[in-house]
Amino acid sequence: MQKNKRVIFEDWGLTSYEEAWQKQEDIFSNTIAIKTANRNNPDNEEPTDNYLIFTEHPHVYTLGKSGKPENLLLDEKELEEKNATYHKINRGGDITYHGPGQIVGYPILDLDNFFTDIHLYLRTLEEAIILTLKDYGINAGRYEGYTGVWIDGDNDKARKICAMGVRCSRWVTMHGFAFNVNADLSYFKNIVPCGIDDKDVTSMERELGSKVNIDKVKEVLQGHIFALFGMQTP
Repeated sequence: MQKNKRVIFEDWGLTSYEEAWQKQEDIFSNTIAIKTANRNNPDNEEPTDNYLIFTEHPHVYTLGKSGKPENLLLDEKELEEKNATYHKINRGGDITYHGPGQIVGYPILDLDNFFTDIHLYLRTLEEAIILTLKDYGINAGRYEGYTGVWIDGDNDKARKICAMGVRCSRWVTMHGFAFNVNADLSYFKNIVPCGIDDKDVTSMERELGSKVNIDKVKEVLQGHIFALFGMQTP
């Protein structure tokens, strides 16, 4: 089967977590169904679609499959006071926060179209964030033993600027990354972010000392993701 490197890019804007999750699930399930049909009918294979979705969410905490519920430090009443919601979901990783001013990226890719290596997939997403930050004069990288993108990851001032948690089945991905651009960092104080209780969280706004044009950051980031994966526009 010929690889389809064309990727449909969509920006969903500010979307509730529940709605975005359902839309992801629909695309994901459809891609899995096509792959199953192709396996059963190899002489008439249908190419699978790939999506790169950017969105922002109203204040929400999400807990991954391996997460500990006690890493949410709020009860139901306090969640309501913070105007936030909470969801247990089917990605990897522990607890994280999503909110306005944060680019949440959902690549729903058939990795059979690119490369079947989940570790390379995560490192490639991280590299796109690192290159985007470099374009803004922010020196970022990785922190040994952890996923995501960090600043000063080689010393005791390490602070995370982008969290990652993905799901992959039959080499189809969903969920993705949360990149703090102008996010309200006070919301991270209500959780043990990603289960790490001794490291700070930061944003582009905090590092640069002023708000950043998030639409421009999306444009730069999309360009790096497309280039690194060798993606094509439809």
